[in-house]
Amino acid sequence: MKNKFVQAILVIALGSALVTSCKPKSTGDAVSGDAAQRVYVAPGKYDEFYNFVSGGFSGQMSIYGLPSARLLKVIPIFSVDPESGWGYSEESKPMLNTSEGFVPWDDQHHVELSQTNGEVDGRWIFANANNTPRVARVDLKRFKTAEIIELPNSAGNHSSPFITENTEYVVAGTRFGVPGDYEDGDVPINTYKKNFKAHISFISVDKETGGMDIAFQLRLPGVNFDLSHAGKGKSHGWFFFTCYNSEQANTLLEVNASQNDKDFIMAVNWKKAEEYIKAGKGKMEKARYAHNTWDDETHTGKSVIKEEVLVLDVENLKDVLYLMPCPKSPHGCDVDPTGEYIVGSGKLAALIPVFSFDKMIKAIDKKDFEGDYEGIPVLKYASVLHGEVQKPGLGPLHTEFDGKGNAYSTMFVSSEIVKWDIKTLKVLDRSPTFYSTGHLMIPGGDSRKPFGKYLVAYNKITKDRYLPTGPELTQSAQLFDISGEKMQLLLDFPTIGEPHYAQAAPADLIRNNGQLKIYDIKANKHPRVAKGEKETKVVREGNKVHVYMTMIRSHFSPDNIEGIKVGDDVYFHITNLEQDWDVPHGFSIRRAPTAELLIMPGETATLYWKANKVGIVPFYCTDFCSALHQEMSGYIRVSPAGSNVPISYSLGTNLPASSK
Repeated sequence: MKNKFVQAILVIALGSALVTSCKPKSTGDAVSGDAAQRVYVAPGKYDEFYNFVSGGFSGQMSIYGLPSARLLKVIPIFSVDPESGWGYSEESKPMLNTSEGFVPWDDQHHVELSQTNGEVDGRWIFANANNTPRVARVDLKRFKTAEIIELPNSAGNHSSPFITENTEYVVAGTRFGVPGDYEDGDVPINTYKKNFKAHISFISVDKETGGMDIAFQLRLPGVNFDLSHAGKGKSHGWFFFTCYNSEQANTLLEVNASQNDKDFIMAVNWKKAEEYIKAGKGKMEKARYAHNTWDDETHTGKSVIKEEVLVLDVENLKDVLYLMPCPKSPHGCDVDPTGEYIVGSGKLAALIPVFSFDKMIKAIDKKDFEGDYEGIPVLKYASVLHGEVQKPGLGPLHTEFDGKGNAYSTMFVSSEIVKWDIKTLKVLDRSPTFYSTGHLMIPGGDSRKPFGKYLVAYNKITKDRYLPTGPELTQSAQLFDISGEKMQLLLDFPTIGEPHYAQAAPADLIRNNGQLKIYDIKANKHPRVAKGEKETKVVREGNKVHVYMTMIRSHFSPDNIEGIKVGDDVYFHITNLEQDWDVPHGFSIRRAPTAELLIMPGETATLYWKANKVGIVPFYCTDFCSALHQEMSGYIRVSPAGSNVPISYSLGTNLPASSK
């Protein structure tokens, strides 16, 4: 067994060396002659698609237009962002709260657009945090993070956030088996098989508001979950996960977690789990996790710590989980638009197994098992297999669909995209990528109605593609046209962070869905809003000073403040009075040990500043807003602690020369 593993590793290592040391063959004409024309979007014209791309270790999500690949926006989610002030303003800090306190960074791997009847609906997009397990919901009317919920009993939230076809649930599987949060965690690591467990979280989503809550968790044996997708159509009510480390190894996983010839795809009957929950089989257990929500009326985040979660232990429930053998160390798990075919991607395999949902149901009904794993029935491989795609390439990772009966898979080691027929399993086309492609994205490619036309490959290595920038090169994506029989490479473009998964939808579906252009200042319910310059003021409350400030092209009100003393905690509550689309203003104060604030029209945000040095401190607008942007500034006088200089503030008054 070990010899087979060593051989596989040698093949992959050799393939990687070949791929990264020279270009794949037959790439001279990879880009068609009219590629530039086909990706050109004229000035003033819009792209066809929004492309939402995970930020990987940046913790953010980026948005690109397709086919131009122009970067439109970076949405801060799990990491502080100095450009927008996310995680720096007093209002946004609660959004990054966890049961461990304020966490200013995370590793964001996957994004998932909301769906109705299995079709992308353009309302929300969900994102996962891998390091401190969390799931976020981004509101696509505002392009802003609206909610973040922490996941208890989870360690490494990689297998998420994947949704059911009516967005009933966002589902998350843990990457690492660990003891539960309130179990005795002080156990020897080598007692993995006895003490380590895995949990799958089912997060309910309100159909109208999008509000999230953890409906229940399933407690499972301590395997490692990699990726997942929900069933659709005929397979609605099921969820499918790739899981590895069936050996339950706890050291040197690259060897010890690749001993078995096959790992598994786990099929979860979540409708049956719901029945058990309703029958009282679940148990409320102690937990501690943060649930953070953004209020658009008060422009403020709120964090609530919750203390329990409903857990369903499936150890004795034989009809909730089933395992389908899959080539070792599987990664992607993808379901075709009909819901009939489930594609597994064994990273160490030279084939792609495709499973049949109908065959799976028949095998379950006939109890066609080859045994069990930790009490979970294991279905016979031949009984559930639709077939195998033979010799697709080396290192299959992910698959998406074009809605025309075709599947497209990434080959990490042989650096290519392979197109194949879902029913016949015949390879139809292949195109090189540059290099080592991981995820791929087809607009709507994991829904019941893909939009097709384009495919984007997200590559891990970019040497010789861009101008060099030191030891690390820019992250890379490549755009393909898949509207014809053959794939055609159109464009390379850089991306932020390390993109993993991405999703895309037609621009009109989102752009015309009531997008917010301004915050109505009349509806602003921030507790310290100033809705006009007459409402501005500076108020001392002990050693706390609250500045109620407004901004408008091209001045602050007030712009001269005196009476601040060393040691004061100063809170600038700043309201942008503009009611015009695309006129934000920024605020920064000299030597503030924090970021600036970027405040949208009609919005209020708060910057905290500690006065710690006597002197005159200027502040200014950081976002170029008008021809007189440079003039948009002001001064604060900081006096010694114990000074008798009273609080005063003014706008437009040049005070007479001081006698001092």
